[in-house]
Amino acid sequence: MFMNRMKLWFINLKFRRKILFICIIASLFPIIALASFWYYQIQDSLMKRENENLSETLNQAISNLDYKVNNYFNIINQIVWNDEIKKGVTAEYINNFEMYQFYQETLVPQLRTSLSLQIDINTISVYSDNQMNPHGKFLLPLSDVKEQAWFDTIVNTHSPTLIVSAEDRTFHVLCQIFDRDYSKTNIVHMDVSYNHVFDTMSSLFEDNFGLIILDENKKPVYFYQDLPGDVETLSANHLINKIEEGLLDQDYVYDQASLASSKWTAYLYRPKGIISASTSQLRMTVIGVVILCISILILAIFLLARVVVRPLEKLARNMEQIEKGDLSVTVFNSGTDEIGNLIRQFGIMVVKLKDMINQVYKSKIAQQEYEMKALQAQINPHFFYNSLSLINSKAIMSGQDDISQMAQLLSKFYRTTLNKGDNIISVKGELENTTSYIEIQRMMHSNSFDVHYEIDDGIYHYNMLNLLLQPLVENAINHGIDHKENPGKGKVTLIAAEQDNELIFKVMDNGCGIKQEILDTILTTETKGYGVRNVHNRVQLYYGTGYGLVFESKLNEGTTVTLIIPKEAENNKNN
Repeated sequence: MFMNRMKLWFINLKFRRKILFICIIASLFPIIALASFWYYQIQDSLMKRENENLSETLNQAISNLDYKVNNYFNIINQIVWNDEIKKGVTAEYINNFEMYQFYQETLVPQLRTSLSLQIDINTISVYSDNQMNPHGKFLLPLSDVKEQAWFDTIVNTHSPTLIVSAEDRTFHVLCQIFDRDYSKTNIVHMDVSYNHVFDTMSSLFEDNFGLIILDENKKPVYFYQDLPGDVETLSANHLINKIEEGLLDQDYVYDQASLASSKWTAYLYRPKGIISASTSQLRMTVIGVVILCISILILAIFLLARVVVRPLEKLARNMEQIEKGDLSVTVFNSGTDEIGNLIRQFGIMVVKLKDMINQVYKSKIAQQEYEMKALQAQINPHFFYNSLSLINSKAIMSGQDDISQMAQLLSKFYRTTLNKGDNIISVKGELENTTSYIEIQRMMHSNSFDVHYEIDDGIYHYNMLNLLLQPLVENAINHGIDHKENPGKGKVTLIAAEQDNELIFKVMDNGCGIKQEILDTILTTETKGYGVRNVHNRVQLYYGTGYGLVFESKLNEGTTVTLIIPKEAENNKNN
């Protein structure tokens, strides 16, 4: 549809503007193509450089985080694999003094030493189910952590495990103390300062970047985002969905890296818009050059078009005068080019046109008028109606009821068919015309077929084109009922109803049906008489292409043809 409108717009342009438009398009294409190629090459180079910068920055940040995590693992391993601590938390104590001696000489010094080595470790605690007294934050009962979500995971492994949450901003390192006899369960818990661990992650760039680190379960352990105001802010869940669906690269330049010490994956991303913003000055320069070229081209082409088109514009004005009946030629051109030849040929054509009007056109008009009058004389409805009336009177006097009925039906049929020369008739008149035709056919067929009517009398007051239904009924009888081979009496059904803003007419028969190859072309095939194709074309010409005929048929079962037209209010004219 859009292309058709553009085509029509171009066709309706004045010739001078067409030349101007075509020349500008032809001239601008190579300029814009070269400028675009140059611009996008630079854009691609900037994008590659940004990718390299992201990769280098992310790898450096991940290496630093790996170092910290490995350090925490080393510290907790020193505690977990310390034989004295292992013996102390699994021993059976006969008095509190021995327990206190273990605390003061072994457990507390070891834990405090580890705390002093790493200022970012808040606490180190041992949770034990051994029958031991709690000792500050250093030794606590295992029951304190049995309800934690991570408990079952920790008791089933003997390697250090990270439990980190970006939402709670907590960083825990946990490991079970290996007990060969499996008699006791002891878990070392290290609470690390979340901010100290990730303190450098928020300063990878000055601004306009985001970083998310996901654990092995795709849960965020760290999330930071600093995006410009014109860029959509992403939540952690939204960002994870984009990553899983592979859509992050639509609006962002990003890189990913995995930690060697754990199953974490980090994604560092920056909006593509900041790269485009860095080339804004370049874009303005390209646009300025293109505008300058356009201005020069328009001026040059305008002057050229004026020289070429001016004689044609004069010729067009002369044609408009001739269209109004003024056959005087006022445009002349002594040139020998194509335009000069066109103007001279136009002058010769005007001279011949004058001669044609005087010698041929007027005589043709007179001949058509005579033929029209002769046709009107041939079709004299009053003479025809009087003749049928006389036949009807004679038939009644002779007691010939069949002849009388036939005369009355013919009179009604042709009265509604001729419709006083009007092309529009009421629905009631059209249905009277059709029923009269059906009754005439039944008499001609010795009542060999039945007829059934389903007519909504609420549609009588609408108007429609005349002679639409009679051809459909004629087609049903002559090509359907007359060729019926299946058993049973022939039947024609006429249905007339309204639906929303439309009138629906159906003519149905139980005749021989129509072959599919004929059905496919029935509305496009030329016929000798006034057939269904003419009805369909006439409806579409008057009401539009959304209306017309629809055929449905099955061999040896019958045919249904549906006529759909819009509702049209009845005027004051009586039909």
